[in-house]
Amino acid sequence: MSESQHVEWKLVWRDDYLRWICGFANAEGGTLVLGRDDRGAAVGVAGAERLLAELPNKIRDLLGLVVPVRAVEVDGCTLVEIDVAPQPTPISYRGEYHVRSGSTKQQLTGAALSAFLLRKLGRHWDGAPYPGVSAVELDPDAFRRFRRRAALSGRLSDDDLRAPDAELLDRLKLTEGGLLKRAALLLFHPEPERFCTGACVKIGLFASESDLRHQDVVEGNLFKQLDDTLDVLRLKYLRARITYAGVQRLETFPVPEAALREALLNALVHKDYASGAPVQIRVYTDRLAVMNAGALPPGWTLETLLRPHPSLPPNPDLAHAFFRAGAVEAWGRGVEKIRDACLAAGSPPPVLTHDGAALRLEFPFSEAAARAQAESGAESGAESQPESQPESQPESQPASLTRRVLLALRAGPLHKHDLSRALGQKQVSGPLNATIRRLLAEGLVERTRPETPNSRLQQYRLTPRGQARLDEGDPR
Repeated sequence: MSESQHVEWKLVWRDDYLRWICGFANAEGGTLVLGRDDRGAAVGVAGAERLLAELPNKIRDLLGLVVPVRAVEVDGCTLVEIDVAPQPTPISYRGEYHVRSGSTKQQLTGAALSAFLLRKLGRHWDGAPYPGVSAVELDPDAFRRFRRRAALSGRLSDDDLRAPDAELLDRLKLTEGGLLKRAALLLFHPEPERFCTGACVKIGLFASESDLRHQDVVEGNLFKQLDDTLDVLRLKYLRARITYAGVQRLETFPVPEAALREALLNALVHKDYASGAPVQIRVYTDRLAVMNAGALPPGWTLETLLRPHPSLPPNPDLAHAFFRAGAVEAWGRGVEKIRDACLAAGSPPPVLTHDGAALRLEFPFSEAAARAQAESGAESGAESQPESQPESQPESQPASLTRRVLLALRAGPLHKHDLSRALGQKQVSGPLNATIRRLLAEGLVERTRPETPNSRLQQYRLTPRGQARLDEGDPR
């Protein structure tokens, strides 16, 4: 026998144990057993008859619960068992809210308490309506990104995809009583941080836990955060290990792209947005860590996440929108998919930890990837070397200049000098000029002022064909 999510042993009764009964009521229910020692041995409880008379009234008066309290005989000893059923409404003890988690009791405070109360009332943080914001204030680009993904996923009908933006929000259940929900603002507003502190992604390059070399903050709607964060990581923080199979150039990043995308999606969708803390990505020479604030569902442990489990998103409206966009599934397989992607790429398996307030998913680098990362220093925007390398000779460098230019322009039109800085170059280089000319000729990039090609205000932007090239993962 052992204590568990549903069983707690106590040698004698103390009124403080009302907190344990409160914890059972706020979780999955359970039984408090009086008269067993720490090893589970039945030793009996003194005053069993008195407890049978007093405890039902005390529990009713202080917790508002009517629970069975009974005496049982075990090995010639009298035990008292208090059976507590899970309650549909929040239960408090003297203004405190407790919950059973595994074989421990936790007092809920702050963001965890807010999320618990909303959940018990059948609500979630992302489903609360937000007054004073209309659909016309949302970002058209966010709707374009969503429709493009949803069309590829096949999880929305053509009729839904053609619906006006305001009607699409209704069909996605992102409105209530004529008001936009918080989820709608995170998904489609150009500045969600106006309504939710910390609704962004912070990326940092660390030489050690205390030595931050440089950092970036990625803002905008969640679809933009997803795309831009992956782009920034590839352009500035992660170095691909380059090998050649004959004339074919092969790029291998320290973290498989599929695993990194899934980890970032999980962080954005499942983050506790009431915490005010951004998603953090820490890049070291030998590992990368993705962290997001949030508590595990009641009764869950890390082992629950590592085995097949139901999908219980803390932000179901966000999860539903990303599901319709084809970005996530609804089967609780996120951690499993990340692990499988790492194994398929021959990368070390990820390490998952949780400190009660935040989830951290760490990707160790292989020895070769860590060596390449350390040798390059992951310095932002270092110039690509010529691609005429000896056959099968490994090297460490960023993605090809063509792809880096396309990735930089995904965020919006850029002047050539701004594009150069985005690539980490101090000035416009000859290879960059040649790349832009080729991209113009291929129709992947276009000028914002085609009638005046040499205008000092000239900028360059991605064409639909260029976007399709990126979506296809073409590295040329």
